[in-house]
Amino acid sequence: MSTVEKETGELVCIRRFPVKSMRGEELAAVRVGSQGLVGDRRFAFQDMETGKFVSAKYPAKWGKIFDLPVSWVRSPEESEEPVVRFQLPGGEWRRSDDPSSAEVFGALFGRKVALLASAQETGSLEEYWPDIEGLAHREATTDEKMPPGTFFDAAPIHLVTTATLRTLRELYPEGLFEARRFRPNFVVALPEGERGFVENRWIGKRIRIGDSVRLEITMGCGRCVMTTLPQGDLPRDPGILRTAARHNHAEVGVYAKVLSEGWVWSGAPVEVEES
Repeated sequence: MSTVEKETGELVCIRRFPVKSMRGEELAAVRVGSQGLVGDRRFAFQDMETGKFVSAKYPAKWGKIFDLPVSWVRSPEESEEPVVRFQLPGGEWRRSDDPSSAEVFGALFGRKVALLASAQETGSLEEYWPDIEGLAHREATTDEKMPPGTFFDAAPIHLVTTATLRTLRELYPEGLFEARRFRPNFVVALPEGERGFVENRWIGKRIRIGDSVRLEITMGCGRCVMTTLPQGDLPRDPGILRTAARHNHAEVGVYAKVLSEGWVWSGAPVEVEES
C-alpha cells in the first residue's frame, strides 16, 4: 500500500512552448492531457533538406529561433485546429495557417523549412555538444531521436524545483540561474531551507499536482547547450552548463509522464507519493 507524504511544495510557475524551440508563455492554469500540457510543442519547423526538426540545440544553424515570441490566435482550448503566430526579428507577426510563413521563417536561416502541426512517427534533431567536461560528447554534433509522434525532446513533462535553482546559484554565484533558462513546464517551490538536487530523489516516484493530475517521474533531465544561450536579459554563459555537469551529471530537473489528466494552476499543492 502506498502512502502520501505531507505536502511537499507548491506549483509556482507554469510554462508551455507552442512552437518547438521558440519562446514560451507563462500561464495561470492549464489542462494536462495524456501527452502533457495541452498546446505544448504543438508546432515545429522541419528542415526540408535534412528532414531534421529545427531546434536551438544546434545554435550555429538555428540559434535565432530561441528568442522569437509566440502567441495563440486560436488556442487548443478553443479549437481542434489551433493557430499560432510568431514574431520575426523585425517585429512582423506571421501565422501558422499562412502558407508563406514557413518561407519567411526559412529565409532567416537561409534554409527551406516546413511548419508542421502534427508529429511524425519518427523524428530527430541535431544537437551540438560544447567542449565541457562531464557531457556525453564534447565538441561534437549528434542526431537525437524524439519520442514517436511528438515534438518533445524526451518526455511530455519537465519540472524543476526551487531547491535545485538555489543550489546552483550557490555553486556558481556569477551565473543567473533563472528557471526560464531551463524551459521547464513546471517550477515547484520548496521550503527556503531545502537544498540539493531534490528531484533526483523523486525519480521512479509519483507526484500529485492539484486535485487530479498525477505524474510519474521517469528520469533526470540532461542539459544541453541551450542553457548557455542568451535569452532576453539573460547573457550567454557556458558556466551554467559547466556547473550542472560538474555537480549533477549535467542534469537539472526531471522528466515525467502523465498518469492521470486534469487541470493544474499556479499555487496548486504538490505531493510526492512514497511506495
